[in-house]
Amino acid sequence: MNGHDRYSYRVIWSDEDEMYVGLCAEFGLLSHLDDTPEGAFAGIRDVVAFAVESLHEDGAPIPEPLSTRRYSGTLTLRVPPETHRILAMDAAEAGVSMNRLAAERLMIRR
Repeated sequence: MNGHDRYSYRVIWSDEDEMYVGLCAEFGLLSHLDDTPEGAFAGIRDVVAFAVESLHEDGAPIPEPLSTRRYSGTLTLRVPPETHRILAMDAAEAGVSMNRLAAERLMIRR
């Protein structure tokens, strides 16, 4: 397995370019346009492989794949006071902690 195989890739459609765009979360400035989703995926993987090789040759830091990073499970958020108040009231009405309610609401997006 190559080092660039563990990065987070996705392909989206661009109305502006009228093409598929291959993206890599760890290399936010890189992309690859193609007529097919498969071509966009293969292209962004090639672009990232080249970037990793170039960074390695230059002795520059190489981004760690999101899939291999360790996460603590602790997330601190800043929200407007009114949002905090609504969350506190919703949690109290549901009989759960604000932490549990916020975590449940974040999981909805998955």
